[in-house]
Amino acid sequence: MSLENDKVLVIGGTSGFGKEVAIMAKHKKADVYVIGRDQERVNELRYDENVQGSSLDAQDEKQLEHFFEKYGSFDHIVSMLGGAMGGGFLNSSVAEIRTAVEDKFFANLQLVQIASKHLRNNGSIILTSGSGGHPYDASGAIIGNQAINTMVQGVAVELAPDHRINAVSPTWTPTGLWRDMNSKQLAKQKTNVSENVPLGRVAEIGEVASAYIYLMENDYITGQVLKVDGGVDL
Repeated sequence: MSLENDKVLVIGGTSGFGKEVAIMAKHKKADVYVIGRDQERVNELRYDENVQGSSLDAQDEKQLEHFFEKYGSFDHIVSMLGGAMGGGFLNSSVAEIRTAVEDKFFANLQLVQIASKHLRNNGSIILTSGSGGHPYDASGAIIGNQAINTMVQGVAVELAPDHRINAVSPTWTPTGLWRDMNSKQLAKQKTNVSENVPLGRVAEIGEVASAYIYLMENDYITGQVLKVDGGVDL
């Protein structure tokens, strides 16, 4: 139930949930590495939190394999791969829906197939799913999230008993994913989301990040999707 001296990799670890997970793991005395696309943000984490990092495209198979060849095996591998989309099945193009599913499910499937070969004994993989939204207004994203959940169940059996896999499923939370929104748009979105959440508010980034830490530390959880969504799916 400790991360001290564990080797932790956070893919998508330079902003939002990933950055907070990296910082929390570092504060628990883990040896933390991050992968991000933005070299400046990777450098900031190096200098501010003493976290090691690399800038690369984690959806590129060759780049990912080269990273593991260089840095070896990990105790825990966290993935923030995947995006979001709005629109239903009839008002979105096939290309848009396909991209959303590719970015969410197939990118993580490729990661799991590669990363599972680089897990230390009793190590774990933690993916990111999602809660909230509806098939009629988030078509490709919903399919991607459901596919992640199904994969977690299947891979948990395939990895057992030596390794674990789980997922965290947050609902909409103001993170760097929404950096293109201005302050008015962001405030409106927070209000709209909060109205449909039983707890009446959106999550704090740290509330979601702590779920990843919990799934790392608890050695008896596998094949689960931990919802940190204020009850939105209820």
